Amino acid sequence: MAKLRFEEIKKMKKDERDKKMKELKMELIKSKANSSKKGSSKIKEIKKMIARILTVTKQEEKIKA
Repeated sequence: MAKLRFEEIKKMKKDERDKKMKELKMELIKSKANSSKKGSSKIKEIKKMIARILTVTKQEEKIKA
C-alpha cells in the first residue's frame, strides 16, 4: 500500500477515487481485524488517505456548485 499524496488524488477522476475509496475501506476493515496482532500505524495511514480523498471530493463539489 503506497501513500496517496494530495496532488495524486486531485489528478484522479471521480470514478477512480470511488474505486480507491472502496479498496481503502476494505483494507481498513481487514486491518482492524488484525490490529491485535500488529500496531495501529497502518490503520491511521488508511484513515488519512480516506480523509484526503473525501476532502478532494468535497472541494470539487464546492467548485461546481
